[in-house]
Amino acid sequence: MGDKKFVPVIEGNLRKHMVLLPDVVEEASGIRIFGKLIKSLVFTTDIAIIRNCNANAVMAVYPFTPQPIITHALISCSDLPVFCGVGGGTTTGKRVTNLAEDAEFQGAHAVVVNAPTPNETLEYLHKKVEIPIVITVVSEKTDIGKRLESGASILNVSGAENTPQIVEKIRREFPEVPIIATGGSTEESIRRTIDAGANAITYTPPTNGEIFKEMMNKYRMEKYII
Repeated sequence: MGDKKFVPVIEGNLRKHMVLLPDVVEEASGIRIFGKLIKSLVFTTDIAIIRNCNANAVMAVYPFTPQPIITHALISCSDLPVFCGVGGGTTTGKRVTNLAEDAEFQGAHAVVVNAPTPNETLEYLHKKVEIPIVITVVSEKTDIGKRLESGASILNVSGAENTPQIVEKIRREFPEVPIIATGGSTEESIRRTIDAGANAITYTPPTNGEIFKEMMNKYRMEKYII
């Protein structure tokens, strides 16, 4: 027998149909935040997906101005820790801090700010919230040292196909900094990102429409008629 331990799996009939992340994600070291070990984050704001996946946490970032009512809904409905996007790109200044404080009060596990966020905003945010500040990194040219000095505690690397290279460069210069990174859609790309030094992986799940399409095709194949 190898070193890998057997893990018993318990499933219910109704909860068997879930969004399951690739097994390779478990090879990540994880980041322990407030006692919880997080190796995987599902990148979605879809409550149905959040309630039916096996990720360790939720990366709730969306391409619109952050709104407290959306944050409240996600945290209230999620049975997973939620990392809430609070802006930093089009949403700037004091509003970012207000959104971050509100997210913390509602029970967010961390707040996520966009790549364009000024270091001055990070410094102010660091004084106002106790939960981790996650800064998004999209380029290897980012001054990581300054980001960390300004108050960021976790890096979220999202560099598309360049993600492994960016992660590897950061890891050489900052051996112990916590890194979350996008892993892509294949086991091979996820493993490459983990090997480069990522501690946790964000995974983009299929949409409801894509899952429905697969389900309906199955029904048609089975001639599901009542």
